[in-house]
Amino acid sequence: MNSLKTHGIRKVRTPAGDEAWVVTSYPLGRALLADSRLGRSHPAAGQAPRYSTSPLFGRPWGAPEDERQEHDRFRRLLSRSFGPGRMERLRPAVGAVVTRCLEELGAADRPADLHRLVCRPLPVRVMCLMLGVPEADFDRFAGWADAWTSIADPDAARTGQAALLEYFASLVEQRSGDLGSDIISDLIRCGSTTEEVTAREIVALSATLLFAGYETTVAALDKAMLLLLSHPQAYRALGRDAATRSAAVEETLRFANVLPAEEENRHLGIVRYAHDDVAIDDGSGLVVRKGDLVMIQKLKCNQDTAEFTCPNVFDISRHPNRHLTFGHGRRYCPGAPLARLEMEELFERLPMCFPRLRLAVDVSDVRRVPKRLTPQAEALPVTW
Repeated sequence: MNSLKTHGIRKVRTPAGDEAWVVTSYPLGRALLADSRLGRSHPAAGQAPRYSTSPLFGRPWGAPEDERQEHDRFRRLLSRSFGPGRMERLRPAVGAVVTRCLEELGAADRPADLHRLVCRPLPVRVMCLMLGVPEADFDRFAGWADAWTSIADPDAARTGQAALLEYFASLVEQRSGDLGSDIISDLIRCGSTTEEVTAREIVALSATLLFAGYETTVAALDKAMLLLLSHPQAYRALGRDAATRSAAVEETLRFANVLPAEEENRHLGIVRYAHDDVAIDDGSGLVVRKGDLVMIQKLKCNQDTAEFTCPNVFDISRHPNRHLTFGHGRRYCPGAPLARLEMEELFERLPMCFPRLRLAVDVSDVRRVPKRLTPQAEALPVTW
């Protein structure tokens, strides 16, 4: 077991009671993220090891023979919605959402909750804009999304998932007769011009994008604010220029989370299943067998001294910074440009509006929301 730890991979028992491989090495994590022999489907789905009872991560998705083709097809369909041109055209709208959130923060009594007023509403409002969700539905939309990603209550997760899928099905039907500039409209246009896209596929893609663009971005913003506000010099440096802000985005994405890890979720990472035997090319002779569950802990990989000098030092001038937070290879997160855009706009506007912003509690007093797939703060009390 010691040799496996040395090579950055070891076997653990999941909260569901099944065995899984956990990967914490940067070189191995990067290689496995790009390895076509690993995927979200399983060669024998009924026998697949489980991480949890979560509808999102508790079971495999799809069939191995179809996965690569479907994945490549869906990336093609989304390329227009997340392309560089679209992101730059979206920048003023994202900036306006940030400004609105900061106005609400400024109007709040102090200490104010940065999580509730900024880090949580910003991604959901932006994602709703991207998907064409009416503003009147933003709050209940966020509630369903929160329920869907619950680990503690599988019934609530299934209820939230069902509500979102029903809502998206209704939205797809509405958009079919009134196309706009949102992602759902883009997908409907694809179905009428380039390749067949069913309403069911559009609903599934929309729900997947919601998780990728909301849940994980809230966690990223909470972490970024904790890091920047506990490093005042770095926070003040955001006002220098766009290059500094961009570098700060990358370092907050790379750095380890300061929120305490939940014991039962300490091994959670990117879920993959081996579609074939995979020999680990590190001299250990280890083989991941077909059907095995593999958890790639990207943030642990991002702390590997094999790639990063002094990885435990928070350095917003770090270069290069080839972190794995958004993945690697053909499964690189298509929503990465949107997450970066949101963070860049917040990093620009927040110090201008609140140059003396600081945490109103010690970092060690910030608590993590229990039983969630991503590490989010219960509250981020701030003052200025």
